[in-house]
Amino acid sequence: MVIMTLDHCRDFLHFQGPEYNPTNMATTTGILFFTRWITHFCAPVFVFLSGVSAYLAGQRRSKGELAAFLIKRGLWLIIADMTIMTLLFSFNPKFNGIMLEVLWAIGGSMILLGLLSRLPLRVIGAVGVVIFFGHNLLDSVQLPQGTGAAIFNLLFNGTVLVINKDHLILGAYPLLPWTGAMLLGYVYGSIYKSGFNSIHRKRILLLTGILLTLLFIGLRLVNLYGDPAPWAIQKDGVHTVLSFFNTTKRPPSLIYLCMTLGPALILLSLMDNAQGKLAGFFKVYGNVPFFYFIVHFTFIRIINVILVMTSGIDLSTMKSPGAPFVWGPVPFGYPLWVIYLIWVFVFSALYFPCRWFANYKQTHKQWWLSYL
Repeated sequence: MVIMTLDHCRDFLHFQGPEYNPTNMATTTGILFFTRWITHFCAPVFVFLSGVSAYLAGQRRSKGELAAFLIKRGLWLIIADMTIMTLLFSFNPKFNGIMLEVLWAIGGSMILLGLLSRLPLRVIGAVGVVIFFGHNLLDSVQLPQGTGAAIFNLLFNGTVLVINKDHLILGAYPLLPWTGAMLLGYVYGSIYKSGFNSIHRKRILLLTGILLTLLFIGLRLVNLYGDPAPWAIQKDGVHTVLSFFNTTKRPPSLIYLCMTLGPALILLSLMDNAQGKLAGFFKVYGNVPFFYFIVHFTFIRIINVILVMTSGIDLSTMKSPGAPFVWGPVPFGYPLWVIYLIWVFVFSALYFPCRWFANYKQTHKQWWLSYL
């Protein structure tokens, strides 16, 4: 949650333009690339751990109750993405452009998991393995334009769906590659159930993490499968290394997922049952993920608006009536060191609101709290 905040601060408050693109090997710097690269871990870990949480939620529900819960929660996340997050992105109350981003990916994956949750765990795991390791086999598939191609791209590649001349859907997160990660997370949730040997759990996490990390290195070195954008020799050694780690997030490639989930599982093994003040500090955010996601994004956008409005920019040049984004790109932004300071300010300022809401959830039993 905290690392994700850094990425959103950079998105809205750092200098814009091709020369500030963190993945442009011709212009990026080591620190700019790292600032983007470290946040690559967020979405895969969110989706994987959502699968773990779904399994644990099923321990206190029947199969039918779990399926219904996952489907309803998934629908709620998709609606939140299409309404709350779209408005925060676009500032367009007419919703000319609907955003389908990470909440759509998590919500859609939850719905599919809900439909599969009655199946044996090994079958769910097998489906997850096929999607996780095999979805890049479809990289070269291109269907003729039409409904079939639109659905295929929404599921596998990401797409822009034009509804009419005034409305479109921006499908930035293709659904099925993320679903593979959630299904595997659901299977790994079984090692977190009550009574499971913690030493055995740590070994499973560590071994899986090492294998995925080695697979990332091996596939990247071979440079033939697992990512539609192979790495290449660059202008110097540093940028060649950056190119090696510059894997594809949209859609999430196999190599990208291995690069992120491998080290994440190793860290989960090492930090299993972590205690102490630092662990307690971060758990506050982890206890209220949806609340933090919406509030931190809103907070950053408020800061963004205030800074733009006080920067002397002619706001009339930013308005684009009828366009998906009411505020168009502007020559605005701050150096990267300022972004890091704002990042620390944002997540620190939200610590106490998150702690309050976590305590509220623990002491109240309203049904709607399970969706927040």
